[in-house]
Amino acid sequence: MNKNNEFLGTEPVGKLLFKLAIPTITAQLINMLYNIVDRIYIGHMPGDGDLALTGVGVCMPIILFVSAFAALISAGGAPRASIFMGKGDIESAEKTMGSCFSLQAIVSLILTVVLLVWHEDLLLAFGASENTIDYAADYIQIYAFGTIFVQLTLGMNAYITAQGFAKVGMFTVMIGAICNIILDPIFIFGFGMGVRGAALATILSQGISCVWVILFLCGKKTLLRLKRETLRIRPQLVLPCVALGIAPFIMQSSESVISVCFNSSLLQYGGDVAVGAMTILTSVMQFAMLPLQGLAQGAQPITSFNYGAKNPQRVKKIFKLLLICSLVYSMTLWSLIQMFPRTFAGIFTPDTTLLDFTEKVLPIYCGGLGIFGLQIACQMTFVSLGKAFSSVIVAVMRKFVLLLPLIYIMPYVMSDKTLAVYTAEPVADVLAVTFTGLLFFFQFRKAIRNIEK
Repeated sequence: MNKNNEFLGTEPVGKLLFKLAIPTITAQLINMLYNIVDRIYIGHMPGDGDLALTGVGVCMPIILFVSAFAALISAGGAPRASIFMGKGDIESAEKTMGSCFSLQAIVSLILTVVLLVWHEDLLLAFGASENTIDYAADYIQIYAFGTIFVQLTLGMNAYITAQGFAKVGMFTVMIGAICNIILDPIFIFGFGMGVRGAALATILSQGISCVWVILFLCGKKTLLRLKRETLRIRPQLVLPCVALGIAPFIMQSSESVISVCFNSSLLQYGGDVAVGAMTILTSVMQFAMLPLQGLAQGAQPITSFNYGAKNPQRVKKIFKLLLICSLVYSMTLWSLIQMFPRTFAGIFTPDTTLLDFTEKVLPIYCGGLGIFGLQIACQMTFVSLGKAFSSVIVAVMRKFVLLLPLIYIMPYVMSDKTLAVYTAEPVADVLAVTFTGLLFFFQFRKAIRNIEK
């Protein structure tokens, strides 16, 4: 076991989770500001802020899809690197990180070309209307040039956190978010660039974060170092990482597919106002989900390391603590949304029509949020244990087996068809959490028995 990271297997799990999760949660909240701050500024643009907000909202599924490719490679690679570290195999851990870095760079270039060539077709497919397509196109054309910054920042930052450097990982997104908050009003209002200014501020900020990540991973403080000799793509190392990253990829990329289905149905039944409300709803849901994912990511190095070190008691302790913390958070936020929906909606728009509509549908859309802490805790623990198949199953079940059909089924069940589309989300959440909890109960016991032997 490497002495530099043996604290993952010796410190009390409560203290360790607090030590790693607080910076990770902070990083997730700060990272959320990249898109949400854009939407807040854009929604308050004089004159056409509501249409501009809707147009940028249509871009969000594409942005999520781009980010999902970072998860495809790093969300599987980082836990596998942690497991190698738990076994004391630092060489394999470094080769895993280097292979994933090179693969992400290649994927980034491919995505950039796709966005620049087919952005308008994608935006129309994702729910843009003739009133909002110009705003959406202005944003995504500039954003496309920063794809490589997004990929490498999100992807490689996972390896910083996986080594236990949670504060450094937090600073990665903090640096970019602060730059974005400063640059947004300068470009949007000061230079009069509107949505183009918001996109430019975002990619410049991501670029700064990217430089920070690479400098740290090439420096002397990191345990796993990016080296020229480790950058060759090794299929025997990178393919298991991709297999394990399929579940997080599905979780994030399916948001794009689901957004297309939501936006097209809402455009049909409720028009641009319903699509604009969906932009606000997804922003609030991000506010709910990212801290949960940050908490789970804080637990990941502890779980993966101790699973690799064959320490079942610590694996069980960290999951129990993760589950309790996740449920407390999700229930608290659910209660606040149910009591103060207009306050949450008012963060993103001053438009009275959009505000009134969003206030009505927000409590319904977030109806299943209270128990969602269980879903995230179980799903991310599957990933931390290297259980690729189980993590894929629960991700596919919620999005494709349940939510996707319900978006089209619910309007035939309820008289208010627009409201019915929003209701698909909480119905799918309740069913998915039930399924995930049952599957996890059996699979987790099996994984613990394997390392006890």
